[in-house]
Amino acid sequence: MTLMNFIYGFLVLIGAFVFQTTLTGINRKITARIQKRRGPKFYQQFIDIFKALSKSSITHGWVYDFGAIMALGGIAATVIFIPVAGFQAFPGLDNVFVISYVLAVGMLGMAMSAAGSGNPWASIGVSRALTNMLAYDIPLMVVVFTLIFINKSGSVADLALLQQGSGVFGWNFIKLPLGGIVAVVALFGMLGKKPFDSFIAPAEIASGPMVEYGGKQLGMMFILHELMTFIEVSLILNMFFGGGETLVIYLIKYALLYTFTNIVSQVMPRFKIDQAVLFFFRVPLGMALLQGILVIFLGWGY
Repeated sequence: MTLMNFIYGFLVLIGAFVFQTTLTGINRKITARIQKRRGPKFYQQFIDIFKALSKSSITHGWVYDFGAIMALGGIAATVIFIPVAGFQAFPGLDNVFVISYVLAVGMLGMAMSAAGSGNPWASIGVSRALTNMLAYDIPLMVVVFTLIFINKSGSVADLALLQQGSGVFGWNFIKLPLGGIVAVVALFGMLGKKPFDSFIAPAEIASGPMVEYGGKQLGMMFILHELMTFIEVSLILNMFFGGGETLVIYLIKYALLYTFTNIVSQVMPRFKIDQAVLFFFRVPLGMALLQGILVIFLGWGY
């Protein structure tokens, strides 16, 4: 590792935050238009974040404070391992399992901090979030193992590169349609979009894990959310939609995929947590297993 690796990683981190936060602002506008409102300006999300960071905040103990720092640090570290349009800050460390392990550090920090606040709504939200994660992770990992079996590589950059050159028909979403649908459905779960948003339901459990955050910690959680969204959308984009041959193509695909999940979410009802778990274990898991069987025994997708 050289100094240039760290400089590039820092640039990826800043670029991911600015792009995703801008996209979030644009999608707030789109959401408002769907609901026949004017909506905030697209840069309102930046104002909200920096306003929160400028305010003082209370503490609920060292577990709460340390968990918030651990969460943001873990998520920020994960972003620099994400390949963007073929560029990698740390080549060779973009393996699916490396990214999953580093990502888990941030998510555990978030759970630890929220539970450390002592608010029962936060504990219920964390419990629902972990249950939701278990539900979508199992079918998604079955599909990812299928991809690794076909391509003989767990590198996210390699999986994206192998889809390029044949246009849309080279995408894993087209070659493995059952697995592609499972991945997109899992993305809704990862992003906390309806119908899988029961862990942050504002009218039911007062936003769940976020209920006790204010001031600087709330600003940190806003930044964490934007970076986490960038990781989740980028993983699905690279593994199933061919990533991007250039940075412009990558960002356009990214924006379309994220906006699609946002628009669909606006017209969906909310699953209760038990309904979400049953759905993932019945439909996406069944599709993922069928996709795996077709690939292994019939050679579908080679």
